[in-house]
Formats: sequence, C-alpha cells, structure tokens
Amino acid sequence: MNQPAQNDIIQLGDVVTRLPKLISKLPHLVSGLKQAYLRTANSPAGLGIAFEKAVQRNPNGNALLFEEQRYSYQQLNGWANQIAHYYLSIGIKKGDVIAVMLENRPELVATVIALAKIGVTIALVNTSQTGKVLIHSINLVQPSALIVGEEVRAAVDEIRAELQVTANRFYWFADQATQQDAGIAPQNYLNLAKITEYFPKFNVATTRHVQGKDGLFYIYTSGTTGLPKAVIFTHSRWALAYGTYGHVLDLKPNDVMYVTLPLYHATGIVVCWCGVIAGSATLALRRKYSTSSFWKDVKKFDASAIGYVGELCRYLMDAPASELDRGHRVTKMIGNGMRPNIWNKFKQRFGIEEILELYASSEGNVGFSNVFNFDNTVGFSPTPYAIIAFDKEQNEPLRDSQGHCQKVKTGEIGLLVGKITRRSPFDGYTDPEKNKTVILKDVFKSGDAYFNTGDLVRNIGFRHAQFIDRLGDTFRWKGENVSTTEVENILSEQAKIAEAVVYGVEIPHTNGRAGMAALTLNEGSHLTEQDLADLVRSFKQQLPNYAVPVFLRIQEQAETTSTFKYQKNTLKQQGFDPAQTTERLLVLLPGQPAYCDLTPEIFQNIQAYQYRF
Repeated sequence: MNQPAQNDIIQLGDVVTRLPKLISKLPHLVSGLKQAYLRTANSPAGLGIAFEKAVQRNPNGNALLFEEQRYSYQQLNGWANQIAHYYLSIGIKKGDVIAVMLENRPELVATVIALAKIGVTIALVNTSQTGKVLIHSINLVQPSALIVGEEVRAAVDEIRAELQVTANRFYWFADQATQQDAGIAPQNYLNLAKITEYFPKFNVATTRHVQGKDGLFYIYTSGTTGLPKAVIFTHSRWALAYGTYGHVLDLKPNDVMYVTLPLYHATGIVVCWCGVIAGSATLALRRKYSTSSFWKDVKKFDASAIGYVGELCRYLMDAPASELDRGHRVTKMIGNGMRPNIWNKFKQRFGIEEILELYASSEGNVGFSNVFNFDNTVGFSPTPYAIIAFDKEQNEPLRDSQGHCQKVKTGEIGLLVGKITRRSPFDGYTDPEKNKTVILKDVFKSGDAYFNTGDLVRNIGFRHAQFIDRLGDTFRWKGENVSTTEVENILSEQAKIAEAVVYGVEIPHTNGRAGMAALTLNEGSHLTEQDLADLVRSFKQQLPNYAVPVFLRIQEQAETTSTFKYQKNTLKQQGFDPAQTTERLLVLLPGQPAYCDLTPEIFQNIQAYQYRF
C-alpha cells in the first residue's frame, strides 16, 4: 500500500455518482446526525438513553443472542435495571468507577447497560491481562468495585492482595447462564446474579441525569511507559459514534449483527453495538473468535451484518472454500483494518455489498467512516482534521520558517492530526502529563491545538484517507495494540538478556506487524536449545499471546540516540531477512514450543506464505 492506485484517488464526481444509493438511508442518517451534533456537554445523552429508546421501539424483538440464550429488548432492559437498582441501593452514584472483567457474554452486556444508566464509568479490563499489568490497570482507575467472571477469577485471585478495592466490593458472575442458574459464589466474592434477583425491573430514574460530559468507559490502550493507559470515553463521544457510524450502517429491527471482537475494545462495544442499538436490531455474540465456527454461527444466528478487524478477514480468506461462504444473508460489515490486497476478493468470495471501514481511536477526536462505500479507504470525515508533512527520521512534523506545519497534497502520505474544538474535544487520558505529549500547538496559526493521532495516512481526496502505518511505541498485531516498552521490560527480566529492543515487522499476507525483539545478551551468555524453549514458556506466562515476539535477533550491542532512545529504523528496515544481517535470527513458528534458527529456507517459506502466523 506504499503507492496509491490511481482509481483510489476520489474526485467530486465519484461522490456524486454514489449519492443515489445514500438516498434511502437519508432519513435515518439525518436523525443520527442530529443526535450526534445537536448536543452540548450538559445535554442528557449516551448509551442508557439510546438503549431505552430502542426498547420502546422494539420491546419484544431480540436484543441479544449468545450460544443458546436469547434476550428480548424488554428482558435485557429489565435485567440491567435490576443491576442498576442494586448498585444505587448501596450508594454507587454518577462519577464512580467500577472495573468489569468479563469475556463476551450476556452478563457483560447487561452490566454495561446497568452502570451506564447510573452514570458510572465502566473500566473495561482486558480479559487476557495478568500479573503486574492487571494490577496496574485496575488500580489506575481507583474503582469502587470490581466485577469478574469465573473465567478470569484465577488471574484476579493471584493479585487480589495488591488491588486497591474494598474487600466487600468484589463481585462475581458464574461462567454460565446466570439468569437461569446464578451458581454458588466462591469465598470472598458476592454473587451479583443472586443479589440482584429480586430488585425491580423498571427503569431507574438516573438515566436522564447522565450528561454528555460524563464518563461512560475507561478503555485501555498500550502505554509508552510499558503499562496500559486508561482512556476516558464519554457519553458524548458514544453519542457521536451512535449518530454517525450507528446510523450510516442503517440496520433494521430484523437485522442481526454478529460480533466476535472483544467487547473491552471500542470497535466491538462502541462501533458494532451502537449500530445495533440505532436500528433496534439484534447483537449476536461469540465469546472468542473462531475461524471454523464463524460462518456456522452466522448461519445459526441468521446474521445480516458482521463486525471485523483486518486480521479476522485474513483468517476467513485463508480458510478452505465452503458452501457456507455464500450460505448466509450478510451484506454489510463494519470495522477497521481491511487490507487493500484482499478488499475486493473478500467482497466477491463472501457476497459482501458494503464495507463500512472506519478510522477512530479510543482517545482521539477525529473519525472517518466509509459513508460512500468506496474501496480501499477508511472513508470520509466531517470532523476538522489535517494531514501534515512528517519527518520520519526526526520523528516529528515538518515546520516552515514561521514554525507552522504543512498539509500534504492529494496522493501524499502524512501525519493525521485532529483539530481540538468545542465540538471535537480531546477528552484525554487519566494522566494529565500524557495529555501534553499528544497535543500539537501552533500547527497552522498561533494558538491552535491539534491531537496527534500518531498515525500516517494518505490523502486520497474529497476528505477521504487511506491508513498507512502507526508511529511511536506501539504496533498492531492480531487486532491488538502491542506496547513495545511493556514487552521490552518483560524480556529484559530474563536471566540471560541484558537489553531488549522491540518493534513490529511486516509478514507478507498478514495484517499489522508481528513482534520482533533485538536482544543483547549478558556478557559470556549464549542461548541453548533449552533456553529457546524456556523463553517461549516464560513469555507466554507473562504476556498475552499477541504480544509474544515472533522473531528474535541476537545483537552485540543496542544502538541508541544521544538521548538514549533505541535506534529502531535500521532494525525495522532489515526485519527478519537473513540476507540483511550476519547476526543470529530466530523465529517462533506457528504451533512450535521453542524458537528455532531462521534459515534462508525458512525465510523463503515465510515469504511464500507457507506458515500461518
């Protein structure tokens, strides 16, 4: 995607030809845009209000499907109200924070609706986190309570003594359909399903008092300090997504959206679900993604739309052809990261008519959506933004003699920045110091301020863009953001490793970048076959699978800048090609228990897509 295809450049005439297809969506779209933009920070807004309106429109329609469970809008709303009434009864109020750690299942959805109605900020803890990272994530937001599912309780029990949560505020859901059987809570946990069983099902009064400026979620992103950052996601931002992405998708009450993406990420819980709520449609959930079960589930739930990230699409394309490829009624999909090299192939193979690719970040103030259904683009943005010239070597925007930045021309690549205005605020992180590092001042004139997305995009005309790459100390792999510093810290704790430099490298035919670590060993040390197996075991115990380095490079000494930052550009350029270096290269091949030497033959097989990373 380094060179744009000429037909990817969008002209006004291209947009005009697409307008007729938008006409049928206009009433729904206009309604959404009114809700998105005709509001203030003090307006009643957000998830609770929108969900209650969907209940009024379609009380007996299916709101949620999961495995063999089925909940109507009325049933799901009643369940959420019971949870909300309980928390109000013990003094939980608007502005409090409750951390929630549950895999994709109905208990998570009902809990989120309940807490949103109170105005509680819900910290959506990544269910793959363990140890120090989990301690940090929970304590960072100072929660009044913690709600966990049995499926993650072991990870919480291991670090419970380190958590700054009141002892009698640990809540638990059994790993089963708790509306049918609440189960028996383990010692030192309160059974939330049992406690809320007899609370009333009518709507709580607090929903209408939740304002746009109030926090809805804390969503965790990779931090440059090596630990996750908690990004505040307000009800106002949710209303913006609901009014734009949600209404562009244009789902109807008989539509079913199938989502396998983790709901602790914004793509799943905000983008996909707000489209469902906007159309009073059905959310069909799967706990975790499975290639072999994907189209079977789509058929089972009679899904008409799917949520995606790029890696998911690649897995589906890699799977053997099947009669299920077209044995469904899916015509729409919404998400991000669809690669241009499979975009049209995916549409043709699976019969997809509309790919609502979008661009947004949990912390950012600029968003794009593919309103006009063009190929190979994150879409169109109505929000104020600019794509500015960027110096990759200096890792900073180019400025002219006046100190101002320069916009790139159509077809060129630059840094995406979002203008900070009253309508496009930057809500920020929990740490004010982190906020300062991502705000650019005096970009085009004195006194202006822009949010630095840290992403390179191509300007393809008519306010459309193509995503190119991420900058800085994170990269994306398996649909997750990987913090290089976090991985470096874990690797550096290994007995024989003195220093670790982590970066992302591209593997042909995959999405994102795989982790690679350039290691400097302690003096006199070398890695034996046993070490190569031990490293894999240790990494997997301390890191999520997606953060475990796929490649290792053994170097004599790590190169640093004058400010002691690692020099990664050369390492990234040489990647894992044995022809580019005389240093030892290792690879963790799929399904193997240990790293092995990366020979020229293995390299060629990787290039030829003989391994499925």
